[in-house]
This record gives sequence, C-alpha cells and structure tokens, in this order.
Amino acid sequence: MSLVAATLTAADSLFLEQEQSKPIALGSPSLASVPLASPTSAAWLEQALAHMDLILLDHANCEKKAAGNALSLLFRYSSRNELVLAVSPLAREELLHFEKVQRHLDRLGIPVRTLSAPPYGTLLAKQIRTSEPHRLLDTLLIAAIIESRSHERLGLLGIHCPDPELAAFYRWLTPAEDRHQALYLELALTYFSTQDVGSRLPILLTAEAEILSTLHPQPRIHS
Repeated sequence: MSLVAATLTAADSLFLEQEQSKPIALGSPSLASVPLASPTSAAWLEQALAHMDLILLDHANCEKKAAGNALSLLFRYSSRNELVLAVSPLAREELLHFEKVQRHLDRLGIPVRTLSAPPYGTLLAKQIRTSEPHRLLDTLLIAAIIESRSHERLGLLGIHCPDPELAAFYRWLTPAEDRHQALYLELALTYFSTQDVGSRLPILLTAEAEILSTLHPQPRIHS
C-alpha cells in the first residue's frame, strides 16, 4: 500500500469512527425514516447480481453525486446554519464511501469507464418546484427518498452479493444510508412544519415508485 493510500485509509477510518460515535442528533434513523411507496423488485436484484461490475461502477458515480448534492445545498443555503453543519460532514462521508467503492473496483480489476445515467435522478428532479421555499422542501425530501432507496438496495446486495468482501462492504454501508435519509428528513422537519412535510412526502414517494415501476434495461443502482 502506498503512503498516500495508507494515509487516506487511516484518515477515513478516524473520520467514520468519529461520526458513528456522535450522540443521537440530526440524521439518527431512530428519529425519522422515509417509508418507500413500493419495494424493489426481484427483477432488479436479478439484473444487479448478473452485472455487479456495472453496479459497482454506477455505485461510485452515485457516491460522487451524493457528495456533490450535499455541497450544492451548502452553497445554495449557506445562511441556514443547521443545514450547513449537517451537510458539510455528509459530503465528506460520501466522498470517503466513493473512495472505498473505488478500492473494490481496483481489487476486482474492473476498469473505470463512463456509464450513462438512468432516468431516475432526472425524473425525480423534475418534481422539484422552482420557487422558494418549496424548492428547499422538495430538494430535501427527494434527497431523503434517494437515500432510503439506496439503503434498501444496498442492503439487498449485502445479503445476496456473491463476492464475500463486497457483500460485507454493503452490509457495513447500509446503516450509513439509513442515517443519511434520516438526516435529510430531519432537516426538512427543521425548516418546515410536520403538515407541510406530511402532505408533500407521499406525492414524491408515489412519483419515485412510478419511475422505478419499469426496470431500466441498463443495470444501475437506481435502474
């Protein structure tokens, strides 16, 4: 292992230990959860397990996008202190997850290449209203829904993935996705009333389920 790799490994282990040792606060799965409108189909799992190389490549992209989305929120809503303090460490954690996925790609000899994105993210983004404060509410709720779906699907991979080391990684990662969906939902409840969140969330959950009702032909985390 190179000095840089060893330093990164030590640094990310320390960071994750610190994050996991924090007391219950924003982002605790015991405080909030997003109930998906429909479960992932057996067809998706079958497709994913048959193309784990593509799933792993797409997973790396997902972690980068998740970090980018957190940073986008940080810049767009920099005056909202609770949000900034929540999404800044979240962005760092997402990048550390990306680095871990990258190491599995290296371990398995999977060359990094560009993949086309599934329509999932684009279609969900169309649900976001353009005027504030509705834009913030929808952005936070959609982020929570995406994390909740990731929690479900990575959990399935942790159970069924044939590569033991990769399966163990997904089992390790699943609680983080649960924590992230709770964080975004708690942020929504920080800035908006329970009534506002409760009336908008089912609409977005239904839209998300409809997007995934037809299996995308290309294997992706959110296909």
